[in-house]
Amino acid sequence: MSSTHVSSTHLLPPPAALLPWLQVEGSLTAALEVKAGQPLRVERVFEGYRPLSLTQKKQLGVQGAMLGRPMLAWVREVQLYGNDEEPWVKAQSLFPLPSLIGRARRLQQLKGTPIGYVLFKRKRTLPNQRVIQQTSEGWQRQTRYDWYGRTFMISEVFLPEFLASRL
Repeated sequence: MSSTHVSSTHLLPPPAALLPWLQVEGSLTAALEVKAGQPLRVERVFEGYRPLSLTQKKQLGVQGAMLGRPMLAWVREVQLYGNDEEPWVKAQSLFPLPSLIGRARRLQQLKGTPIGYVLFKRKRTLPNQRVIQQTSEGWQRQTRYDWYGRTFMISEVFLPEFLASRL
């Protein structure tokens, strides 16, 4: 089951040509690779442990007394490149440590592999909840996934370079 909510602090909706990208169900990686005509290049900006903020905990569905407790997550921040020199998408993945057990442990070992290769290897779509919003960097889709009973969040911002040259 998937749900999408468009939240705009501005009155303007996303550009019509960007809407299909913001609403991709399944692997955004696969859709971007079709657009690029080649595999994506992943440039890691940060990968490691960070404490989750209160806002991030709420976005991940943490409730009750757990909201007030410190919680660590494995955080991966990357830039995705299509077929030119400028990045198309800036992405951040948040994996709360309690979610990194069993099959999910491999999410800490991605290195330069697009996360979509792992998440959508067996299923074309995953249960998720998505919020689409405009940020200072561009239009963002923030998706909370349920993968093998593990909850995590991926935020993807479509950068102006993608909008200017790819639609």
